[in-house]
Amino acid sequence: MALAGILAGCGGSGDQLTVSAAASLTGAFDAYGEATPGEERFSFASSGQLAAQIRQGAGPDVFASANVAYPEQLAAEGFAEPPVLFARNELVLAVAPDSEIDSIGDLAESGVKLVVAAATAPVGEYTRELLSRLPADLREAVEANVRSEEPDVKGVVGKLSQGAADAGFVYSSDAAAAPQDLRVVELPARLQPSIAYAISVLADAEEPERAREFVTGLLEGPGREALLEAGLIPASEGA
Repeated sequence: MALAGILAGCGGSGDQLTVSAAASLTGAFDAYGEATPGEERFSFASSGQLAAQIRQGAGPDVFASANVAYPEQLAAEGFAEPPVLFARNELVLAVAPDSEIDSIGDLAESGVKLVVAAATAPVGEYTRELLSRLPADLREAVEANVRSEEPDVKGVVGKLSQGAADAGFVYSSDAAAAPQDLRVVELPARLQPSIAYAISVLADAEEPERAREFVTGLLEGPGREALLEAGLIPASEGA
């Protein structure tokens, strides 16, 4: 029943632009919506969950994902127009302000409670890519300390904010926007995955022109400014 409610909520409503977007875009897209004329309805969740909803019949006008793979898959399957790259991000290790964790190596210590996102969420996939670049013994010790897998990056931040975990891998933009201060442990550049966000207009969008305007605004308009304010990196400035 909960899923049915979500699907119903994602449907188009004529003059209202409906946008399904990765949870890590919440702050940026809320600000973008306030800066543009017209009415938008946003649905934020794991990119994998949103892609699954679209395949099951959800009808947003726009889908913005924290990776390129899901929009490309939907385009190949006929659900969406070819995706456009619009932003980048970085992965960081977030810990409590008074934590003694100062490096990724500290995550291997006995008793550390680590929280990560599930592999179906892009942030979870990026986390696993990062961990795969560690020496095998260190990776195994770190993975042994994983205490929970959350559905998206907001779930990871929530566990940290509640004090239910000692550390978690999150996007730098989400660490900066956390409801309570979290200390960021920078990760070595050699471990960093390439984090790219892509957006598509859905093939059966009820507001296709407004949807394309929404995409354009992310590349060169108020949406781009909202991305910068939220700590994301516009694609034009990405590496």
